[in-house]
Amino acid sequence: MNEFELIRRYFARPAQRAVLGVGDDAAILRPAADCDLHVSVDMLVQGRHFFADVAPRALGHKTLAVNLSDMAAMGAAPRWVVLSLALPAADEAWIAGFAQGFFELAERYGVDVVGGDTTRGPLTLSVTVGGETPRGQALRRAAARPGDDIWVSGELGLGAMAVRSRLGKIAPLPDGLREAAWRKLEYPEPRIALGQALLPLAHAAADVSDGLLSDLGHIAAASHVAAEVWADALPSHPQAEAARGQWLDCLAAGGDDYELVFTAPAERRTQIEACAATAGCRLSRIGRVVAGQGVSLLDGAGTIIKLGSIGYDHFN
Repeated sequence: MNEFELIRRYFARPAQRAVLGVGDDAAILRPAADCDLHVSVDMLVQGRHFFADVAPRALGHKTLAVNLSDMAAMGAAPRWVVLSLALPAADEAWIAGFAQGFFELAERYGVDVVGGDTTRGPLTLSVTVGGETPRGQALRRAAARPGDDIWVSGELGLGAMAVRSRLGKIAPLPDGLREAAWRKLEYPEPRIALGQALLPLAHAAADVSDGLLSDLGHIAAASHVAAEVWADALPSHPQAEAARGQWLDCLAAGGDDYELVFTAPAERRTQIEACAATAGCRLSRIGRVVAGQGVSLLDGAGTIIKLGSIGYDHFN
């Protein structure tokens, strides 16, 4: 199977939102009237972002999900993606599984694959995603204000637990926790509905991919404010609650969460809480924005907790 047959058989599908999709030298896109266009790119490299033996369907899902999470963080509706693949070989069974996972998620959110590239090389996956928000309404990192509540969606730490367990850095996880952790690592759910529901409510937002403290730190730096996070309020899996101290670094700095962290005025708490049902995910108030700089993790007495790291670094 050559490059063009691979594309035709597994990745060329009719575009629903693009003027012109796969097949020409470039796609033709037409954003909706009165919308801003968002563009983001993420790369996944074997051995750095995923294990070599991950199921291809799971990898297809995650490859798209981590990009959709960036759209969710800005309240954007995802519309189009460009997919580039470096593959060690044209393994049809592997490619079919990958395409299945990728397109199952794409179809769920009405996303068109409008182009890309393939080549032989070490397994590397890159997606560029485009989305839309109503003009001037996008959630940005630079809009947090002192007095804002800090919220996070879902449960934290599960992806990091799965990775550390696989690497032998922690004891084997109990059955229910192990299953939840691996599901989170391999099939993260982008919070698209939540991001759009927050457009009229939140001030600033980011997706939690490298670790809560690290990604919240981007909001704090861009907004020229400080953030205080309450360690006891970080949401975790029920089986991790009994040993919260053991998992604190996973919850606060582990990465691979793909949840949304956001700030909002205190007077909007009731409306924010209502978003949980609308978006179908848990929401937890975990801290507050204050004057100053940096991010602090505090215990119940208000004492700063020091961790070895605040998040994942792609060059370490």
